[in-house]
Amino acid sequence: MNEPNLSVLPTARDVDAAAAVLAKVAVRTPLLHSPALDAMTGARLLFKPEMLQRTGSFKFRGAYNKIAAIPEAARGSGVVAFSSGNHAQGVAAAAQLFGMPATIVMPSDAPLSKRTRTQRYGAELVLYDRDREDREAIARRIAHERGAVLVPPFDDALIIAGQGTVGREIAEDMAARGEVPDVVIAPASGGGLMAGVALAVKARFPDARLVTAEPAGFDDHARSLKSRRREPHRAEGRTICDALMASIPGELTFAINRELVSQGVTATDAEVAAAMTAAFNELKLVVEPGGAVALAAVLAGAVAARGKTVVVVLSGGNVDADLYARLIDGTRKT
Repeated sequence: MNEPNLSVLPTARDVDAAAAVLAKVAVRTPLLHSPALDAMTGARLLFKPEMLQRTGSFKFRGAYNKIAAIPEAARGSGVVAFSSGNHAQGVAAAAQLFGMPATIVMPSDAPLSKRTRTQRYGAELVLYDRDREDREAIARRIAHERGAVLVPPFDDALIIAGQGTVGREIAEDMAARGEVPDVVIAPASGGGLMAGVALAVKARFPDARLVTAEPAGFDDHARSLKSRRREPHRAEGRTICDALMASIPGELTFAINRELVSQGVTATDAEVAAAMTAAFNELKLVVEPGGAVALAAVLAGAVAARGKTVVVVLSGGNVDADLYARLIDGTRKT
């Protein structure tokens, strides 16, 4: 397997530059605290609620940072992306802000709410069968035919730097509180969020432990971090965490995460549903399954949290209402 070109890896300075680009358009999401969830875990838990971000997830950050870097002369041909939903919405919304056409390649079984919201931002959808077709190949073909810029979901320096503003805000807010994070845990699919968060957090808190969280079975990061080389997961079938089904970590993202991330953990679908319920009951937040997997891992004891200060990234809140209701009803105690 070829090694990635390390010269194109972003740094904490690139995250700082992305923060300046995003300053007037992105929501600076707060750090939240719940004494009840502290009591459940024996830890001090702080939450970064990215469902409050534009488009309902952190993905807007990276998409906007990438699209902002496209030269004005090249913007007329638009952008193309491939995504199960959150990146799709982030790209569509960012492109709309720049007055650019956007085409999004999405799986035909993506949640209806994500497809509908993507179209509301003015994007054209191209649906594909995730079991039979290659979404990236479809997107690259369309981009080539139209002369459009491909905006990848994670394996891109500008995307990683944009997502890293999540970690930069965490670090700044922790410093302002006079607190030090022992652990920062975030969901992982391709690894772009964690790569960016790790760059920013480690630059300010070098002793913090960074942890990825994935759905049970879809544990490519956990496997790869143990072996220190990119490994695919062995899952067959589906998970309710539809946003976290990438088969293998990205090349650029893993080159960063391999050096900065301490551990990868997983949570079952049942544990994710319980975490969604806990977020609803105690934080009054709607968290989508993929966005709740880090909280699920903490609540299930997959992370040694007791007595520590743990920052949990809740990465998004885009979930179909009927699925959300079923998951909450199925775990709520009467």
